[in-house]
Amino acid sequence: MNKPIFFVSLIVLVGILFPSVANAQQLSSGYFTDGYLYRFKANPAFGNDQSFVSFPGVGDLNVAYRGNARLTDFVFRKNGQDVTFLNENVGTQEFLGNLNDYTHLGVSAAIPVMSFGFKGFHGYNTVSVSASTSASLKVPKDLFRLLKEGTNIQSYDISHAAAHLTATAEVALNHSHQITKDLRIGATLKILVGAGDLDMNFEKAKLTLDGDYWTAVTNGKVQASVKNMEFMIDENNESGDEYVDDFDLGSFGISGFGAAIDLGAEYKFRDFKFSLALLDLGFMHWSDTYVASTDGDQTLKIDKYAFENNVEDGGMGDEWEEIGDNLSDLYELKDMGNIGGRSTSLATTMNLGVEYTLPMYKKLSFGLLNTTRFQSDYTWTEFRLSANFAPCKFFSMGINGAVGTFGSAFGWIVNLHPTGFNLFVGMDHTIFGLSEMGIPSSKATSVNLGVNFPF
Repeated sequence: MNKPIFFVSLIVLVGILFPSVANAQQLSSGYFTDGYLYRFKANPAFGNDQSFVSFPGVGDLNVAYRGNARLTDFVFRKNGQDVTFLNENVGTQEFLGNLNDYTHLGVSAAIPVMSFGFKGFHGYNTVSVSASTSASLKVPKDLFRLLKEGTNIQSYDISHAAAHLTATAEVALNHSHQITKDLRIGATLKILVGAGDLDMNFEKAKLTLDGDYWTAVTNGKVQASVKNMEFMIDENNESGDEYVDDFDLGSFGISGFGAAIDLGAEYKFRDFKFSLALLDLGFMHWSDTYVASTDGDQTLKIDKYAFENNVEDGGMGDEWEEIGDNLSDLYELKDMGNIGGRSTSLATTMNLGVEYTLPMYKKLSFGLLNTTRFQSDYTWTEFRLSANFAPCKFFSMGINGAVGTFGSAFGWIVNLHPTGFNLFVGMDHTIFGLSEMGIPSSKATSVNLGVNFPF
């Protein structure tokens, strides 16, 4: 079985998405919450009233999944068995009817190592060390239609498929400063170390059934910045052309360095607070970049039965293998070698907020937050309206509703901060239920928690 890089990456990503969740980089539900120590991550102008030190590894643990499709749109329970959409017992309309023209799926994870904050230098300061990873996937609906229906349809356009994975570690230094009575600004400097970056862009894949063959016009490119990586080469038995069949990630190592800044401001006007932040304005430079490409448009003839679905009751493992068999002939990527270093821009996030505190009851406020993440094909935005309550010095909470690219969501945070101890738990996208297979039935999920020690 051929295993072109597209298939391998697709299966790895989908395999990650189904059994687990991973995170967003900020807890938006805590943006307006009194006593939430990590508000500076969403806006570096925000400071804290106390110094603090985090519990190692769980100071601000944040895991989430985002998409415009539910995980349950791809995995089904049929005859007491968990199966994928390829299973013959899953109807075509049952599967395709819930999908958009393009399916966007994204996961990310930020694992805190250590953080501490303190007053000084005429402001508030934080130092954080953390690691993060993220994966994004864009899949055209025609690809799923091809896998499900095969030769029942004469032509498919599965262009503009893409995927991106990256993993970095960072050291962040933040300072926020009160400029006037009503204006506060802040900035965070981040030093980044890259573990790896994989960018896959399959710009064109148009298939037409011509007699006993598919005629496929494809154009794709993979850029892998992973230290000591190596493409594995195979040969087409008919044409004799060599192509990338697999890859070996080699040993772990530092693959790149980068830097970024966060900028933020908060302005108070009567009972209102207006805030703006731009996060991750920066770049990564990767030292080695291995490229596999079709080297422009290529035309292939593919046996039509390569896309026939023969899975019956073999279970999910056999069905993932079937996906690989079905996709194996779409691309024959050529090894273009190590082209050296390349620089990539980071995905920038903009937060724009306004908070109104009730003049007759200062313990209650309402906030509206717009968050937009700029990342080419993976750009998304959401608006979140919240009510925030701080009835006493050691307890605060908030609830909110959001609408945006990934649909609607309900979020919340509970924050306990008595003297010397802080515990918070929150979700930007609450899990309201699980399928009978134990899979979240929502389009986005998240869990955020942290243990810290204020002083």
